[in-house]
Amino acid sequence: MHTVQNRNIDLALLVADIKAWGCELGFQRIGIADVELSEAETHLLSWLSRGRHGAMHYMESHGTRRSRPQDLQPGTLRVISARLDYLPGQVADTAVVLRNPSLGFISRYALGRDYHKVMRGRLQKLAERIEARVGWFQYRAFSDSAPVLEKALAEKAGLGWIGKHTNLIDKQTGSWFFLGELYTDLPLPVDTPAENHCGTCHACIDICPTQAIVAPYELDARRCISYLTIELRGAIPVELRPLIGNRIYGCDDCQLVCPWNRFARPTDEPNFAPRHGLDTPELIKLLSWTEEEFLKYTEGSAIRRIGYECWLRNIAVALGNAPTSEPLTNALKARLDHASELVREHVKWALARHS
Repeated sequence: MHTVQNRNIDLALLVADIKAWGCELGFQRIGIADVELSEAETHLLSWLSRGRHGAMHYMESHGTRRSRPQDLQPGTLRVISARLDYLPGQVADTAVVLRNPSLGFISRYALGRDYHKVMRGRLQKLAERIEARVGWFQYRAFSDSAPVLEKALAEKAGLGWIGKHTNLIDKQTGSWFFLGELYTDLPLPVDTPAENHCGTCHACIDICPTQAIVAPYELDARRCISYLTIELRGAIPVELRPLIGNRIYGCDDCQLVCPWNRFARPTDEPNFAPRHGLDTPELIKLLSWTEEEFLKYTEGSAIRRIGYECWLRNIAVALGNAPTSEPLTNALKARLDHASELVREHVKWALARHS
């Protein structure tokens, strides 16, 4: 089989074309990284050794495949990293929702269509365009779907730097974006890694409701509201429940306060527009959903992945943090006989807060 090296392909021109094709497909930016991640691997292994991944045991079982792309996909030489902005343009004011304890706050990334599907579809189309140009080549597409150090790779690809909150930040557009990757055997020229511009700012550390950012660039997932409401499948630690407020799926506080996000531009991507009024949902109404309604209103959404029980668990916590009212306590009492012990325990906790 012919290799790229002996096909007389201008690789620099190919990279320029890949970036242009990426923009045509709806990506905001494309970068190229090599696969040397030893520094990021050291940070990852230290993080895991401290147990900061909590119940995400898969992260430990994946070992160094996350930081060694060639172990995950043999033959990988480069990573094509893609950025897709998701901040909805027509969305309820986040601060207003967070201040209203009768409403549930859902992280802005999850209000529309599941980004995994959108990202993977576009990466596949990008790979097909490359193949039409160079012929068969080895590739594999990822979108938060396998053990990939996507932020470290995106940083190497020049798409931004990893901020003190551990999210990726772009100097021109902030941090409201998804990342996706194409692992490939094409020996493409790499981009210059991004420089860190956090400076002395520590706004994200100060704002975190649960103090999950334990030090600059160090996140303890066990305290993170996104972990507690999405990744954790068991009971939410009692001492952290009051700190969650009305956040029922994820948390955007560290991004909301980041000064670089003043440059963020809303996307006109229809896939990420809010669905079913989930940018301003009433908690009491959400608690009354049957499982069929939950599946109906979260169809095609990233929210569905937590399942119905964890959905009710999260809403019960939010209602436990809301002001007492008769409709609220009646809604909670209606769930006292739920089949799930997990749901019943959180409902009892919430009712005890109103007794």
